Amino acid sequence: MLGSLGIEHALLDANIEGLLHLLSLPVSGEKDRDVWTGRALRNRERNLSLMQTPGLYQNIARYRRAVSDIGRALTAVTLPGIRVGLANYAHHNLSPLRSADLLTAAENPELSPFYAWFRARLESLFSRRKPAYAGISLNYLSQALCAFSLIGVLRRRFPDVKIILGGGLVTSWVRNPAWKDPFQGMVDYYVSGPGEHDLLSILGMHAPRKRAWRPEYRSLQPARYLAPGGILPYSASSGCYWHRCTFCPEQAEGTPYQPVPVKQVIEDIQGIAGETHPRLVHFLDNAMSPVLLGALASGTRGFPWYGFVRVSPELADPDFCMALKRSGCVMLKLGIESGDQGVLDRLQKGIHVGTAGDCLRSLKHAGIATYVYLIFGTPPETEAGARKTLAFTVKHRTCIDFLNLAIFNMPRCGEPVNGVETMKFSEGDLSLYTDFVHPNGWDRRRVRLFLEHEFRKHPAVAGILKHDPPVFTSNHAPFFAMEKNRNEAVSGTRRHAAAR
Repeated sequence: MLGSLGIEHALLDANIEGLLHLLSLPVSGEKDRDVWTGRALRNRERNLSLMQTPGLYQNIARYRRAVSDIGRALTAVTLPGIRVGLANYAHHNLSPLRSADLLTAAENPELSPFYAWFRARLESLFSRRKPAYAGISLNYLSQALCAFSLIGVLRRRFPDVKIILGGGLVTSWVRNPAWKDPFQGMVDYYVSGPGEHDLLSILGMHAPRKRAWRPEYRSLQPARYLAPGGILPYSASSGCYWHRCTFCPEQAEGTPYQPVPVKQVIEDIQGIAGETHPRLVHFLDNAMSPVLLGALASGTRGFPWYGFVRVSPELADPDFCMALKRSGCVMLKLGIESGDQGVLDRLQKGIHVGTAGDCLRSLKHAGIATYVYLIFGTPPETEAGARKTLAFTVKHRTCIDFLNLAIFNMPRCGEPVNGVETMKFSEGDLSLYTDFVHPNGWDRRRVRLFLEHEFRKHPAVAGILKHDPPVFTSNHAPFFAMEKNRNEAVSGTRRHAAAR
């Protein structure tokens, strides 16, 4: 967007660059290392290269070892009391749920293991031309402490630069009715939700509110990422077209549904793909709309893609699923949530269990992998209801490729529920969730025990879970599906040739 308007700018992906910096650091004390740590450190470069090799995604055991070894190497190069992972960050006495702790991270950025890199990278980046603004996208809780350490470096070294903070986590903070800005003097501007128009307003420019801007990724370097090719992220909408589910964060945050016209979606992706040559397109929508799915299914798109969808009659149609497959769809994420129809109805999910089963069968027949999301411990669920979800999973085990099992967290700023007593989930003033007394006694402890001792240990479920890519989960699952499809196609060609 900024480039199309002639605004000079630079992009920095501090996530991948910071991790690669840590993994490049020398480590002393070789005699004190255990065998695993020594192996992980010796094989750092090899494992990073393996993550970019398609062949790794044919063997989940080799993949698991590479990922765990990279994680072990990160632990070895990190300061005591701080745990850095490929998808997490934890400090022994600072919490991202407390604004005071985030301010401590900003006021003392040298506490961060990334401090030296932050300083050197920013000074190098700003040596060409110091910007007037620095925008930081903060989407996940695990990024918060590091983001505020980065803000602290900016404040120290470049005090005149105005700091703009946006992203998914910031949106949840700012749209909470109880929000009172605790970061005055540290953060100059906040952007909530899709930020293009607010950003232009901050920069003193005017743009039509309804215009959907085409994203730009040309200045990023796909070769540095831990994947066998670039992944093109694209949001075809903000909000959710269903927008009725109980406990929906989009409702609580007042996010309206705003789709990008489907013609523009196809044109945008084809244009960006022509510039960046991604291996995979990831639709970031809360749920891809039936209109968008229909547009994609209307022809061969020339790029493999995946995204999150709602259970719908269209996906129960085998012919429609075959059309999606021909369009390039390699995997769909489905929020089935529960196998108990009563629970789904009370949560206003608009899903029928029978239709969910039909969708799974049709997608399996079409050769589209499925990543199924289930959630346990919602207020209307009982232990008997959870066992219905287990029965549903077992019944459709041959049609489910990957599973995500979650325990319900009640949104802090959602609508109150009759008969449900709430209490503090965390002492942190930035916590997004609240604890509650489950009306059926199906509390978090009982749910956790059920999942660990019964659900996960069922042979059918265990067989699915062993295929889940650790750490990267649904972000890398499509690559396993793509390699599986490629191998099956090669085997089919060989069998056909042998039959002739």
